[in-house]
Amino acid sequence: MLKLQTIVASTRPGRAGLSIGSWFHDVAAARKDFQAGLIDLKAVNLPLFDEPHHPRMLQYVHQHTKDWSATIDAADAFVIVMPEYNHGFTASIKNALDYLSHEWADKPVGFVSYGGVSAGTRAVQLLKPVTSALGLVAAGEVNIPFFAQYRKDDAFAPPESFTDSANLMLDRIAKVGATLKAGRKELVAA
Repeated sequence: MLKLQTIVASTRPGRAGLSIGSWFHDVAAARKDFQAGLIDLKAVNLPLFDEPHHPRMLQYVHQHTKDWSATIDAADAFVIVMPEYNHGFTASIKNALDYLSHEWADKPVGFVSYGGVSAGTRAVQLLKPVTSALGLVAAGEVNIPFFAQYRKDDAFAPPESFTDSANLMLDRIAKVGATLKAGRKELVAA
């Protein structure tokens, strides 16, 4: 069983990200191949990167970094739920990624993006090189266009086709994640 963390990247008031992240988390939690968790970057509340040493040194001085490191290190896979802001990704997800290095490596990452007609796809394409540089392996996307039409009383209620797409991505994350997890164990044993 893989430990999957769904990370909600939007932190602004009135955001849709938490309801979309909760929907995706419920889809993942209903499966037997994942131990699903939900991380809200607004609740994590990381300040702008404030460590004096590069993350690759693992010499964290702040408790918020040590806590973030432990959370990410314990996970086997991630899904980032993200909007598109001005054709790009949010500063909060870039900051959260930049805090760490080794903790992200050799783990799959999927993306659930949302927006207008582009469904957040431009933001995902810009974030992929960042996640790749950290050693994360892209394992799929679910893109949600015109997301507001699926929100009812701050809950996200999409058509079944979105759940089907989420499960297809989760199938790939499970497959890639199992392989990468076995590889991480071999590296530790060597």
